[in-house]
Amino acid sequence: MFIQTESTPNPATLKFLPGQQVMSSGTADFPTGDAAQASPLARRVFAAEGVTGVFLGSDFITVTKADEADWAHIKPAILGAIMEHFQSGAPVIEGAAPAASGHATHDGPDGEIVDQIKQLLDSRVRPAVAQDGGDITFHGFERGVVYLHMQGACAGCPSSTLTLKMGIENLLRHYIPEVTEVRPVAVG
Repeated sequence: MFIQTESTPNPATLKFLPGQQVMSSGTADFPTGDAAQASPLARRVFAAEGVTGVFLGSDFITVTKADEADWAHIKPAILGAIMEHFQSGAPVIEGAAPAASGHATHDGPDGEIVDQIKQLLDSRVRPAVAQDGGDITFHGFERGVVYLHMQGACAGCPSSTLTLKMGIENLLRHYIPEVTEVRPVAVG
């Protein structure tokens, strides 16, 4: 098994490509080792010293390291953990798989606007963000403000604020006049 790695815009995050499917649908975000109990793959990756976050996408694993950790020292252990997992035949996630869309549900009066927001995120934003090893999901909409949850390489990325304000906010405001602002939320 040959696992490729790609850098991301976030210097604390590296994207690992095992050359096969990781998640059959949706994504899974494990911002801490304790949150990874449902994923044998994430637990193995967290066993490498210096790992602070694991994000699973369709065909990639994004790993975030502690500031004091050096990629040159922890990358071999992470590669070994990923290889060991796929050779073991263990499932990536135990139990029920995460929701396919990853978006929060919305029960308010703005259902049509929220549907448009989610459709734009799914068609225009999420594919581009996945290329960088992350995901952005809808969290809420209130009084013109869209709340988005940033995961994987996007969480804590130095350029994430610029991406939110200049990219996503401008896109949503262009297509949906009711949107006035986009803000990040921390979920967990």
